[in-house]
Amino acid sequence: MGSAIPTLVLNDGLSLPAIGLGTYSLKGSAGVDAICTAIELGYRLLDSAYNYENEGTVGEAVRRSSVPRDELRITSKLPGRYHTYEKAVTAIQESLYRAHLDYYDLYLIHWPNPQQGHYVEAWQALIDAKRWGLVRSIGVSNFLPEHIERLERETGVLPSVNQIELHPFFNQASQRQWHEAKGIVTESWSPLFRGNEILQHEVIQQIANQHQKSAAQVVLRWHYQLGAISIPKSGNRQRQLDNLSIFDFSLDEAEMNQISQLTRQDGRIRNQDPAVYEEF
Repeated sequence: MGSAIPTLVLNDGLSLPAIGLGTYSLKGSAGVDAICTAIELGYRLLDSAYNYENEGTVGEAVRRSSVPRDELRITSKLPGRYHTYEKAVTAIQESLYRAHLDYYDLYLIHWPNPQQGHYVEAWQALIDAKRWGLVRSIGVSNFLPEHIERLERETGVLPSVNQIELHPFFNQASQRQWHEAKGIVTESWSPLFRGNEILQHEVIQQIANQHQKSAAQVVLRWHYQLGAISIPKSGNRQRQLDNLSIFDFSLDEAEMNQISQLTRQDGRIRNQDPAVYEEF
């Protein structure tokens, strides 16, 4: 692991860094270069997905890196159109073939797609993939407590991770509390809210000035102190480095509360409610 990055231990014993690199839209040669740079800077957690169409890019960066494979944590995700058991098993295998990897460290169901209602089948496929050694740890993404309760009820296996939309405009307080009670690690996608609105917010700017840090560093530190793993995406070397540089300061309780109070009832970026949203 990158020596400066704390780790969290999942409910199955696998350790993950407290911050990773989101790779959405990092593709081709430029994507490989950007991911290689991130690994060089100290990133050890790389987040991809079948639907990002860049598992091959991530795998190529892993092969080019001088960091041993067992020090990296590579994530991918099962798309909605492959939730039935046989399709899910094939998709997991295809994910590995695309990346030329022997295993994924973490494999997630990307969305529950409750209208289809096959996510328990998909979960059983992940359970078996772990048993076969194709993945080391299994989790979900965008699942609500009701979906996870059904997984536990019907399979007896809880996810190690739930990757959810989480940022100051949508702080997911009740969901995070529920995860903690169940021993599930929260992972934040779009931790910086895709755009400048949150980074230019007066509250964030004031706190950043007080700590002589950037707005992004303050928000990522907020995630860390919430106990959530964040996966900010950047192909820019300096921003990648800045995003990692959050472990030499801390936010006090008042500052944490100020940021958390920015949450909005309609704070989702694209109004993708897991209770109804269907991913292809």
